Amino acid sequence: MKHMSLCGTGWKMTDCSSKETYAAAAPCSVLSVLLESGVIKDPYYRENEKSILPYLEKDFILSRNFNVDGELMQEDCIELAFYGLDTITEIFLNGEKLAITKNMHRTYRFEVKDRLHMGANELFIHFHSPLQYIRDYLPQPHKEVTLCPAGALPGGQYLRKAQSSFGWDWGPQLPDMGIFREISIEAFSYAHIREVSFFQEHMDGEVTLFVDPIIEFSDPIPVEIEVRVTGEEPVTVMTRMTDPSRRMTEKGENEVGIPIHDPQLWWPNGMGAQPLYNVKVSLKKADKVYDEKSFRIGLRTITVSREADEYGEEFCFVVNGQKMFAKGANYIPEDAIYPYIREEKIRTLIESAYLAHFNCLRVWGGGYYPSDLFYDLCDAYGIVVWQDLMYACNAYDLTTGFENSILAETRDNVIRLRHHACLGLWCGNNEMESGWHHWGEFQKQSPQLRADYIKMFEYLLPKAVRENDEQTFYWPSSPSSGGCFDEPDREDRGDVHYWEVWHEQKPFSAFQEHYFRFLSEFGFQSFPGIKTVRSFTEPEDLNIFSPVMESHQKNPAGNGKILYYLSENFRYPKDFEQLLYVSQILQGMAIKSGVEHFRRHRGRCMGTLYWQLNDNWPVASWSSIDYYGRWKALHYLACRFYAPLAPSIVLKDTAAFVYIVNDTREDMLIRVKVSMLTMEGKELTSYREEAKCAAGSVWKSRGRELGHFLNGHSLRDVYVVAEFDCGEGKVLYEDAVFVPYKHLRLAPIAPLVDVTETEDGYMIRLQAEGYIPFVYLDLQLADVIFSDNTFSLHKDKEKIVYVQKDGIHCPEGVEIRDAQGLLDQLVVYTLQGSYDGGVKAPETEEEHTGKTTETKEELTGKNAETKDKHTGKIAETKDKKSIK
Repeated sequence: MKHMSLCGTGWKMTDCSSKETYAAAAPCSVLSVLLESGVIKDPYYRENEKSILPYLEKDFILSRNFNVDGELMQEDCIELAFYGLDTITEIFLNGEKLAITKNMHRTYRFEVKDRLHMGANELFIHFHSPLQYIRDYLPQPHKEVTLCPAGALPGGQYLRKAQSSFGWDWGPQLPDMGIFREISIEAFSYAHIREVSFFQEHMDGEVTLFVDPIIEFSDPIPVEIEVRVTGEEPVTVMTRMTDPSRRMTEKGENEVGIPIHDPQLWWPNGMGAQPLYNVKVSLKKADKVYDEKSFRIGLRTITVSREADEYGEEFCFVVNGQKMFAKGANYIPEDAIYPYIREEKIRTLIESAYLAHFNCLRVWGGGYYPSDLFYDLCDAYGIVVWQDLMYACNAYDLTTGFENSILAETRDNVIRLRHHACLGLWCGNNEMESGWHHWGEFQKQSPQLRADYIKMFEYLLPKAVRENDEQTFYWPSSPSSGGCFDEPDREDRGDVHYWEVWHEQKPFSAFQEHYFRFLSEFGFQSFPGIKTVRSFTEPEDLNIFSPVMESHQKNPAGNGKILYYLSENFRYPKDFEQLLYVSQILQGMAIKSGVEHFRRHRGRCMGTLYWQLNDNWPVASWSSIDYYGRWKALHYLACRFYAPLAPSIVLKDTAAFVYIVNDTREDMLIRVKVSMLTMEGKELTSYREEAKCAAGSVWKSRGRELGHFLNGHSLRDVYVVAEFDCGEGKVLYEDAVFVPYKHLRLAPIAPLVDVTETEDGYMIRLQAEGYIPFVYLDLQLADVIFSDNTFSLHKDKEKIVYVQKDGIHCPEGVEIRDAQGLLDQLVVYTLQGSYDGGVKAPETEEEHTGKTTETKEELTGKNAETKDKHTGKIAETKDKKSIK
């Protein structure tokens, strides 16, 4: 098999209206080329997004010349393969029309041997405007769709293009066009491996791996198939073209079974290791290798249990026979301009999920099917993937052409992804069954479209999935109770999306009124931090109701909702930057409140996936990691509330109840001390308990009434802290308050901060003379992932935070060379410091009454630049176990 990439430099893009031509390098898109050529301004800056759509009303051509040598031309079969075309194209090779495409989610292959020339060739791809297409689309009689998701342009459902590219309630309206993955020439003679499927049989601690290659022939010669698996003897089988009328072997014809000796099982993050086996399939005759394909697989069983129980019907991932509480979030494409979704962004995002103890990610149905690297990393880090098919919040006109296209799309992606250890389930769509069941706008759509829904998601697509992947669980929609419009939002079975906290402005305590079996969506918004906000604003824009800030908030009334919830919980911040900080604390509190409640009811609920992990541009949103890869407070809190061993406190009136969730596979003995303290750190009462917490269980304390120990103090003057001694020097802390934080009489104190240098990093030591909740660390201009963040400080309890030197990313012109340099860059946010009269600035140990770390107000005029906005300068961590 010979392979020749056509990506890289050498492309040119032509505007079909103006005939202007620009140099390009594939992968590329209309927007990436225009931006890099200086034709358009950064669409993510200020309100520039609004000026971009006219460019996307036009057609563009991407073309290149390439040479083919005689050796390639001698091959029997030569294909031109397109792995990512967005979206409507006419493809010409040497002046001849090769094909028309209308589906960005497909892989296209065309036989081109008779159309190639020895020497010079020209590839010419005409990209048609998606906006013109959806505007001109004529639906079938009685099948006009009038639905339009919040924040989106109408009509996106008529085109197999990422639905969120037309906008969403967190993303811009930038329906781009272009090449977002590889284009290559692939050639072979005699025989070629077209695809390989795997089937695992687990029985009594033994595993047999069945490998089934589909072989395509150009010549009826016998060839040998050799299968090699890590650590095992190779297995061979002979095959040949038995029927000249068909060029490909059939499913099962070449299947070989390989017993795996001493199988090492793959486990999700937190449940065990992630050993991966290399499998190489080769086509040979004598010493000549005609083709070979390599895969990395994990040995495991994974399914979803829907067994009846005392609460209804469970919905739970079961891996290697062990039930898994799913902990994670929902993933969206990392950038609105798809060629900018590069390896660095993908790698950092998955590593960040791992560091926060995620064991599951849901690939949401309004985006696209991520690259192979995404799934390779999920395999390596033990993150189970809930894989939506790419349909969301809409109705689809099921024409014959549309049906053929989506079946081919499903086959392409199932074949590409089915071997991955991380693949947990296939899901038909996002929120469409629920929409057809009771959403008002859906009820206005025609019965024919309703019938098309059932045909698509409960017959055509599950059948296509099963034909190509018989081992992975299929779920018709999210949320769902199992399909057929049978009460898809029921709490006692299936999965649920819960949005009454946020959209209906219910308090965080509303989570505790529900006992969902699996919560696959819930969320709460915040603003990104000041460095990210400065990347798209000017100083005059720094007001959350300015036109620029509102243009970077796509959820209607979203900024107002943040202020409403802020008013319920915190005092009004003293400036814009403090408002950004407090919004992130608010978001973290909301999600923490929900996750802790549902984890406390482990067994009844078996999964929480918050909305959302990441952003596709700099924006106010539900994400825990912003567009540039900067962790918000929520992501740091997730490191604790998703930890395998996670404590929590529930205060009811003046009684305290302490819980410990143990998701490990080992029983734990934990010594617990619960104290009620004044804001100055004076202990009013305390008690101790021993928690014997079995593997995969929840321990709950007996509960103690603390009210009669107040000794004249108001509930505004006290808080509760629990100290959990887990042994081997591991101590966890959790704190809670009886009244809203806005009513606390916090002591007007600031942390004492000291930084010392270590061999490979820096140690930040923080101390306090009393209670300081929600301490959040950042760097003024640089970026880094701290070993811990968004924590409380307590009197006489020193907090140590580590920073790795190789994890610090500085913009051009900024250096951190020593401990003083880090201290000068360090910004310490505190709740007391967020409002007027709360506290003075944090102090350094060396200058207790003198020089302080630079305050946030002094930074107002500074612009935290990013080296490359669209590749994303994001903090990395080499040691994937640095946050525990």
